Amino acid sequence: MGVRKHNAAVARKEAKKGIVSARMKGVPTSPRKMRLVADLIRGVEVDKALQILKFSTKEASINLEKLLLSAIANWQAKNEDANIEDAGLYVSEVFVDSGSMLKRIQPAPQGRAHRIRKRSNHVTMVLGTKNTSK
Repeated sequence: MGVRKHNAAVARKEAKKGIVSARMKGVPTSPRKMRLVADLIRGVEVDKALQILKFSTKEASINLEKLLLSAIANWQAKNEDANIEDAGLYVSEVFVDSGSMLKRIQPAPQGRAHRIRKRSNHVTMVLGTKNTSK
């Protein structure tokens, strides 16, 4: 690898050091229900987001809380010497994509059949650090 490519790679690595992501695939909840909870924590500090998810009555908040804890653990693994409180972690991105769909048939009156679609989703959460130095 040339010197210029190496320097560019090091610069990209340093830029990505403050950004950490975690993914959860195949969550058996409809994406629409998961997006309701994901919208609550987008752009919020990590401590406040954990409290929002902990006291939310939605079922999807349990999975998002696990995902947020996983993203925090990923950040700690990447930045071993840094402190979470000083870093100013916040949820920079959360997006919910549609996953696979189980298609079932339910009997209906007069010999008909209705289709049931059991939806699932994939959730990606990206944490960022706020620069507190002014």
